[in-house]
Amino acid sequence: MRKLVLVGVCLLLFMGVTAVAQDEPATTDLDTALSYYQNDSFVIEYSDTGKTQLLGIIDVFKAALGVTEDLDETSEDAVDAFDIDISLKDIVNKLSQAYYTLGNVFVDPSENEDIYLKGKNWGLKSLRMNPEFAELEKSRFDTAVAAETDAAALYWTNSNWLRVAQKNPLQAVLVGVTKRTGAIMDRLLEIAPNYLSGGVYRSYGAYYSGLPSMFGRDLEKALCYLCPIVDEHGYCAECGVAEHVSGTDAYFENRYFFVEFYLMPKKQWEDAARILQSILDEPIGDQYPFMNACSQENVQVSIQ
Repeated sequence: MRKLVLVGVCLLLFMGVTAVAQDEPATTDLDTALSYYQNDSFVIEYSDTGKTQLLGIIDVFKAALGVTEDLDETSEDAVDAFDIDISLKDIVNKLSQAYYTLGNVFVDPSENEDIYLKGKNWGLKSLRMNPEFAELEKSRFDTAVAAETDAAALYWTNSNWLRVAQKNPLQAVLVGVTKRTGAIMDRLLEIAPNYLSGGVYRSYGAYYSGLPSMFGRDLEKALCYLCPIVDEHGYCAECGVAEHVSGTDAYFENRYFFVEFYLMPKKQWEDAARILQSILDEPIGDQYPFMNACSQENVQVSIQ
């Protein structure tokens, strides 16, 4: 599975972002925290200041939910037992996403497992706040997922869960995590394939590329799930998993995943270099400035 290596702290400030100045204090109210959110993603600086912003956002979300300091967020049972009003479900989703963003971008991979656990637990909490999901899950998890309509809850539960599974993929297969995440991704393909610029296709591509070989690693399946989010006809002409998702070139991580989870394992170095360079050559833009800045830095690290 994916191993992000961020070397030091990037000082690159992305262009076109509506954000606070570097000397502004951490976020202190919910409206301000929510103002950092657009196009299904956070809009913060890709810098030390951005990490401070995100930590402030997490604190505000937890305060809005009434989370106490003694709650063990790494415990699924503890989070599940915590009482939250249904009107705050969207904040729970965004807290799950914020933890994923923190672990994915700002924390070294050797230290981020607990962060992803927290994100996974809050995602499951959001799903179980739906009484229908909670009741169906008593019988079968996949049945509950098949009836769920909250795409954000499904997506961020899955994203965090997959990152936890990356730490020990064999164990994840043996205890059934991959079956559960597979059910979530199948449901997302049905109800929200375009969420976050085709995010479920990125998830499935990384999933099939990162599985242990004895349990279904399949680079051709990975390719066919990545094809709807990249414009590479020479590779994708016969895949046919889905129609191309429009506008996916604007989200640089789509191309980066195609390189990382297909071209590099297949040793297609020339095309990999071409696509990585295309990510560096394009302006970050104003649609996904934070994540595109991250992707450009990841490319720089990859080619060093």
